[in-house]
Amino acid sequence: MVLDLDQRTVGEIDPDLRAAVGRIARVPNLLVACDYDGTLAPIVLDPTKAAPLPESVAAIRALAALPQTTVAVISSRALRDLAALSRLPSEVHLVGSHGSEFDIGFVERLAPELVEVRTRLQTAVRKITQNQQGVRLEAKPASVAVHVRAAEPEVAAGVIDALRAGPATWPEVTVTDGKQVMELSVLPTNKGAAVDQLRTQMSASAALVIGDSVTDEAAFERLHGPDVGIKIGPGETRATYRVGEPIEAARVLGLLLQIRRTWLFGERAVPIERHSMLANGRTVALLTPEARLTWLCHPRADSAALFADLLGGPPAGHFSIAPDRGGMPLGQRYRSGTMTVETRWSGLTVTDWLAWPSDGGDSSLVRLLEGRGQARLEFAPRPEFGQVGMRLQHLGDGLLVLGSSEPVALYSPGVEWDVTTDGGFDTARAVVDLAAAGGQTALELRFGSHGLDHSGVPLSDRQAAAELPWREWAATLRLPGVARDLVLRSALTLRGMCNDVSGGILAAATTSLPEEIGGVRNWDYRYCWIRDAAMTARALVDLGSLPEAERFLRWVDGCVERTGGHPERLHPLYTIEGFELGAEAVIDTLPGWAGSRPVRVGNLANHQLQLDVFGPVVDLIAAVADSRGGVREEEWRVIEAMVQGVERRWHEPDHGLWEARLPPRHHVYSKVMCWLTVDRALHVLRQHGGGRAEPAEWLDLRERIGHNVLEYGWHEGAGAYTVAYGYEEMDASSLWIGLSGLLPDDDPRFLATVLKVEADLRSGPVVYRYRWDDGLPGREGGFHVCTAWLIEAYLRTGRRGDAEELFAQMLDTAGPTGLMPEQYDPIAERGLGNHPQAYSHLGLIRCALLLDG
Repeated sequence: MVLDLDQRTVGEIDPDLRAAVGRIARVPNLLVACDYDGTLAPIVLDPTKAAPLPESVAAIRALAALPQTTVAVISSRALRDLAALSRLPSEVHLVGSHGSEFDIGFVERLAPELVEVRTRLQTAVRKITQNQQGVRLEAKPASVAVHVRAAEPEVAAGVIDALRAGPATWPEVTVTDGKQVMELSVLPTNKGAAVDQLRTQMSASAALVIGDSVTDEAAFERLHGPDVGIKIGPGETRATYRVGEPIEAARVLGLLLQIRRTWLFGERAVPIERHSMLANGRTVALLTPEARLTWLCHPRADSAALFADLLGGPPAGHFSIAPDRGGMPLGQRYRSGTMTVETRWSGLTVTDWLAWPSDGGDSSLVRLLEGRGQARLEFAPRPEFGQVGMRLQHLGDGLLVLGSSEPVALYSPGVEWDVTTDGGFDTARAVVDLAAAGGQTALELRFGSHGLDHSGVPLSDRQAAAELPWREWAATLRLPGVARDLVLRSALTLRGMCNDVSGGILAAATTSLPEEIGGVRNWDYRYCWIRDAAMTARALVDLGSLPEAERFLRWVDGCVERTGGHPERLHPLYTIEGFELGAEAVIDTLPGWAGSRPVRVGNLANHQLQLDVFGPVVDLIAAVADSRGGVREEEWRVIEAMVQGVERRWHEPDHGLWEARLPPRHHVYSKVMCWLTVDRALHVLRQHGGGRAEPAEWLDLRERIGHNVLEYGWHEGAGAYTVAYGYEEMDASSLWIGLSGLLPDDDPRFLATVLKVEADLRSGPVVYRYRWDDGLPGREGGFHVCTAWLIEAYLRTGRRGDAEELFAQMLDTAGPTGLMPEQYDPIAERGLGNHPQAYSHLGLIRCALLLDG
């Protein structure tokens, strides 16, 4: 049976209890413990006919089937009777005799001396209760229960008194009183101890306990922190909340199921590729197709999230705008040549942009509402990924966000907010009548400020000021005729990932979007990988824009300087400001996109050795020098440092560009990039050295590296260049044996490698990175940048028709506004991985330029 709770049923739950259930439903590991009689089953005169409510059974069965969720029924009944009567599945743990009898995994065996005490106890109890009309005995493995519900009051009282004066006084006996039942046990246990044991065994983060009996008070007494106790019926209790009868407890369990299932699996998760990105040279934000602000980190893109709905649902923070009447949006698009996004419904248009900071000041997000109907607003910031409590103060023309270390204010003149509190967090809601507001309302989220002053600049001028830099920059680009619009959108996306203050460039806008839905391949890409950033800047140079590359090379120069003269010690990645990352951590209170956990912050690859990082940097300098016609002093320093790093370490095994958490190997791609470093350095010397001599040691170094990789990277069994020396498995990065120029395009070994990659790793519109065991469970999708590499390899080997076909298929995987995540699943036909991903967009740009000729 599936429990289907409609809004009417759920709405009958007390608001405070509803809020408590909502909070506990979102803990990483949940324990749900229920009594049986009077909780799952109504109290009846004949205990042998106490059947559980169908609604309760459906709820606990479904809860027990959820991951990271333990359900137990803790009853005073003997375990065998509880199992026979409840008929609950094995996923539900049964605990009988007030906690002295556990099901499989919790078996308690009585010591011989306790068996003797139990025998004496049963004899004494039978003597007291014999010939007492309506009194029933229930023998259990460690106790005997005396039921007096069916006896006359005077008979019941006499029996209980006799027990209290007799065996109940024995030092070896523990007495538990229930509703018209007394249990005498030879084990000193109770329901509180049972809850503690379950909590420890299951590593529960919190427990929800529901019961109606005096015996349940021992469990309520053990609750603490985020735990929730619910008492059924009247009477004094240590539980925090109360409901009237078992059917109300069933409703609570149904609500718990509803919220936890959504929290765990993200049933309404918006497809990754359907998100659009805003940017302003400081940070980035993501919008759903329904104009829901679902992701924004502040003050930088690698800072903690202020809105993390993308990874944690509504409790993690969002800023939503929609027609009050409901309805689906008609569409979403970028305004031409900008990073401004328009979302349209019938009668309502929402226009979003991140404003450029002026004069080094703070930035802001502007949300412009236009139309004639009513719009519903919900503002729920949650600083530090929702880990820090916050308050909203309605003051004058807006709201102040209190509790964050970074000041934030929402300027919203004319909007009447209703602020509610739930578990230490405030949420503001409002309905705006656009007709009464003259057809237009603007909301401005101001970062780094609590100011709510009117700006004095007309909104149309402010929008123009936000869009003009994008349009002016786009007008400088040399765009190809092939896929011109998507190339421009990719270029704008890459430009949006560049930090104008530090010069660092993001690998992606997000963290922990899964490479496999429901799997653990979830990584934090909100940092500056030296390799990825150099390739990004190179794509922009190829389109005619040099400032991003020049800022990034200054960033690299700073990183090299901080190595103290040891460029070989460069990390693969740094923060966007160029400093070392902190430790990788997991935010276990966030369920992840579509239930894909864990959500990670930081990246362990920071400590890996990746020897390929030098090559893309010098390749970028060569492209900049060729475009500009010269090399700057700090760029010469970088070239010399990169060659020095290669000279000192090229012969070592490393972790490779894919960052597999395996022992180092001699990766073919890493060796090729070491060769490329020296080759491009020599190119810059020849073309722009101003008479500088080519160092003989550089020529020798290039020769040695090239000879080494050509000889040892080839695998006879595979008939191709493979992932690493001595390994037969293929890797798409091995295509660089030819893409780098180390082998000529017509070399049979390059042709063979292209065919082998195509055969082993291509699937329809995508190319997988590899299929070798990387030490992690599950499988990922096809990698867009690898697809781009195969397209280039097709072109180099004379297969233009195949290149054009694969490029067209690659374009079809883009989202509706032209953005692409890291990967694509060709079977499920959906995007995977962090979004948008620089690799994907730089690959698209490179292919379009090559196809354009």
